[in-house]
Amino acid sequence: MRKSLLAVAIVAVAACSEAPKPDSKSVQATEVEKAQVAGDQTAPAAQDNPLLSPSTLQYQAPDFGQIKDGHFAPAFEQGMREHLQEIQAIVDNPEPASFNNTIVAMEQSGALLTRVSRIFFNLVGSDSNEARRELQSKLAPQLAAHSDSIYLNADLFARVEKLYNQRVEEELDAESARLLEDVYDNFVKAGAKLSVEQKVTLRALNEEHSKLTTQFSQNLLKLSKDIAVIVDDKSELDGLSESKIKAAAEAAADAGHEGKYLISITNTTRQPVLASLKNRELRQRIWEASAHRGTSGELDNRPLVKRLVQIRAQKAGLLGFDNWAEYQLTGTMAEKPENVLSMLNSMVPAVVKNTKAEQADIQALIEREGGDFDVQPWDWAYYAEKVRQEKYELDESEVREYFEFNRVLNDGLFYTMNRLYGITFKPRPDLPVYHPDVQAFELFDHDGESLAIFYADYFAREGKRGGAWMSSFVGQSELLEQKPVVVNVMNIPKGPEGEATLVSFDHVTTMFHELGHGLHGMLSKVHYPSLAGTAVSRDFVEFPSTFEEDWASHPEVLANYAYHYKTGEAIPDELLAKVLKAKNFNMGFDTLEYMSAALLDMEWHSLPADAEQQDVEAFEAEALAKHGVDLAAVPPRYKSTYFAHSIGGGYSAGYYAYMWSEILAADAFAYLRERGGLTRKNGDLYRKNILEVGNSRAPMESYVKFRGKEPTTDALLVRRGLKPTEG
Repeated sequence: MRKSLLAVAIVAVAACSEAPKPDSKSVQATEVEKAQVAGDQTAPAAQDNPLLSPSTLQYQAPDFGQIKDGHFAPAFEQGMREHLQEIQAIVDNPEPASFNNTIVAMEQSGALLTRVSRIFFNLVGSDSNEARRELQSKLAPQLAAHSDSIYLNADLFARVEKLYNQRVEEELDAESARLLEDVYDNFVKAGAKLSVEQKVTLRALNEEHSKLTTQFSQNLLKLSKDIAVIVDDKSELDGLSESKIKAAAEAAADAGHEGKYLISITNTTRQPVLASLKNRELRQRIWEASAHRGTSGELDNRPLVKRLVQIRAQKAGLLGFDNWAEYQLTGTMAEKPENVLSMLNSMVPAVVKNTKAEQADIQALIEREGGDFDVQPWDWAYYAEKVRQEKYELDESEVREYFEFNRVLNDGLFYTMNRLYGITFKPRPDLPVYHPDVQAFELFDHDGESLAIFYADYFAREGKRGGAWMSSFVGQSELLEQKPVVVNVMNIPKGPEGEATLVSFDHVTTMFHELGHGLHGMLSKVHYPSLAGTAVSRDFVEFPSTFEEDWASHPEVLANYAYHYKTGEAIPDELLAKVLKAKNFNMGFDTLEYMSAALLDMEWHSLPADAEQQDVEAFEAEALAKHGVDLAAVPPRYKSTYFAHSIGGGYSAGYYAYMWSEILAADAFAYLRERGGLTRKNGDLYRKNILEVGNSRAPMESYVKFRGKEPTTDALLVRRGLKPTEG
């Protein structure tokens, strides 16, 4: 029973004994019955279903050319059935519980369910359609019940608990001991020690939670299309480049609005297009479409927000915790909510001070231009860009011309990873992909050893959820003799047909960020699948990704990829100096909108089990005021009704992790810069102690082995421009 499988089954659908006690066989039959999925009656015969057997492609990369939507339902059904049979065989084993016949056997179980889950939920996120969304809704409660049937199996837990209690006598190697403790902790957190009646209640909560988180995520996907802003008159788009206007016209035509212009709404409160549009009324219209999403009509997410946070609080109370945040933070680096709030609140004064200074600069510019209004959220990006141009004489549209997508990918990302780790990405056009925009690569080590398959899916399109992420189709494991198959997904606006795709510097750094996640998965060298790659705590998993971001602005790296897309000329030294100097511009705003969302997440999930459902807007206002981050012109990066990280479940009580991980990343990058920067020696040190070890040892232990000591916040404050550099 791999954590990788259960993470897919629970997180991907949104976030994871005893009753009159029947015999184990009837329990199994009951759970199998629960797990039945309404299959497509037109689905191909079992022998023609490619999901039922490991792919014959390299490293079991999915054969997307053979997989049809009708294959998923029967594969899930069989996968759940086989997995429960394997678990029951462990329970029924007459031999005394041993590490091999219990823990290792669970690691080896569920292969089919893992395979179909990874493929299906990756496609639901990156290439969704109505059939897949419908099946996702059906699967959510089934997979929640499936997880419960394992974690709440009293006989299975008895074997695990016995091994845990005698773990010293077992004399296990360090990684095996880590796995045993991890498995035991997961069972306890899932409710294995609850009474019969409590388990019944927990199952009901888990089932409802899975349904509602799925509904929440599907509502967001529908909303991204429904709230797109249609513009009738081209003159309203004054400020946008001709290329962007052309792309907006093509998007409108594709959506059935021939002759008009479509502005897509991205997943955050702030919208990138607001930095360019001169028309203030249109800016307000776009901002309100973003900020008010999920607050009306059939896709009103407010009832889901209220009930989901209540369910989590009730589940936490059932498991003996004061609130969901306390429950979620067990086993993390932060350990408890008080430490998270202390970290965030300690930064509030400096961040608010910087943000108010930025606001004063913007307000002064508005008044110099004759504006008779206070800066509003829809004004900030537009006037901040003007202030930046005034301070640094930096034109963002000019900068983009030096960041052509393919050059950034090959001569930026791939070049950097080669310099650091000696690895090489080679195109694999022979491998099938799930969409024409996706590129496949094979990853090779410095000695020519093949390490992994990597899919690059960078462009925005309908059917893809907002944001950027990394995921795996196949996880690394020495036990299972598996090499990783990994994907990076983003939402970069693609250039108009026949034209180059020019990338903002923000998107450039996000490409580096996501490949950091990708390398964490692809360079893993761990025995057990549950401990491999990115299977680490939330507040450590963002460290390897954030660490890679700063290489995007490293002088040697920029000199290799920042060339004009038409002339081929290198970015002028003067312009490059402006880009680097302006890197921390508006950082007060950036930090405050993030921290506001992180604090909002912690406040929602600090509610006790007996708290009544909250009015969403009132709760948000009170939470922001409580922490002194309620600046009207700087709303949270996400409001509750579209806060997929938090309310959607994956990062509930965990959105703080980006800042926590950034402390590690900034400290690590500063350390390597002291040691000579972009060198194989540095890359190998980091690879050996961070990227290769996954969760096979405690995260802070891994960091100290790499760095020699625990991190401080000094480098983070410098990185964000909130503290001057020394010397």
